[in-house]
Amino acid sequence: MQLHLNEADHALVTAAVAQAEAHTSGEIVTIVARRSDSYNDVGLSWAAGAVFLALSIMAAFPAQLRALLSSLLRDWEHVLDDWKLLTGVLGFLLLKFLIVRYLLAITPLRMALTPRATKARRVRRRAILLFRSAVEARTQGRTGVLLYLSLDEHRAELVADRAINDKVAPQVWGEAMAALITAIRAGRPGEGLAEEVRQVGAILATHFPRADDDINELPDRLIEL
Repeated sequence: MQLHLNEADHALVTAAVAQAEAHTSGEIVTIVARRSDSYNDVGLSWAAGAVFLALSIMAAFPAQLRALLSSLLRDWEHVLDDWKLLTGVLGFLLLKFLIVRYLLAITPLRMALTPRATKARRVRRRAILLFRSAVEARTQGRTGVLLYLSLDEHRAELVADRAINDKVAPQVWGEAMAALITAIRAGRPGEGLAEEVRQVGAILATHFPRADDDINELPDRLIEL
């Protein structure tokens, strides 16, 4: 299932951020990306793996390989020349590599065959990079939080600034993240993000209540990359 955000989702999340920040000096930034990586190297890895698998099968059944190549080359000699054997093996392996490589150029198939652990690492890496460029140290009190959602991976990350990490343990964000993941699985990413924002805002309000002279330092709108 491919997730999408519409204008109503953008308005819902933006309103949730504004409402949450009305009670805290913390700043919440929401960013959504279609995906966090192209995963092209995953396609190459599968293609290389297919080549090694084929090579292993050939090594295990050399007689059958010679018989197959003799049939394909219409060679009726009792012993297949080495150069013909090696050329046939090379051609077969190249064909195998190209077939798998170009099949995995199809994005949905490549995404389906990408290990979950790989997706998790790259979503986390992208979230940290975006946090460093858009949130980190951009508030006076170091109280910025990035909520990052990567749609194709169906994964989300929360990255907080230094002052927040000093007071809030990572596991405290668990319920907020769970609310988002539940909504994502139900195909409602906008509602999930809005609920996550509300819960994160409540936590921030406990530790960083809004001061009278507080100003809005980071954008409230949902940013879609």
